[in-house]
Amino acid sequence: MKTKELRDLTDDDLQQILDDTCRRLFELRVQAQAERLDAPSELLRSRKLIARIKTVQREKELAHGTVAETNDDESVATAVENGGQE
Repeated sequence: MKTKELRDLTDDDLQQILDDTCRRLFELRVQAQAERLDAPSELLRSRKLIARIKTVQREKELAHGTVAETNDDESVATAVENGGQE
């Protein structure tokens, strides 16, 4: 699935595909340990799809402003002024 197609999906659809792909990757890893894979490239494809989905999810979070910044300048400045204690 291409990144452009992923961007057109809803958040719920993305999460569903992510869950399915993670499950598939786990199954492939187990199968790879037990026997030879018919298509070893499936491992790489699954990992790349997971990365694409997570990237699109993060883009959507940033676009909607739903994620609080983890490195808030005020809290960092306050921590420095207090000697690392809040």
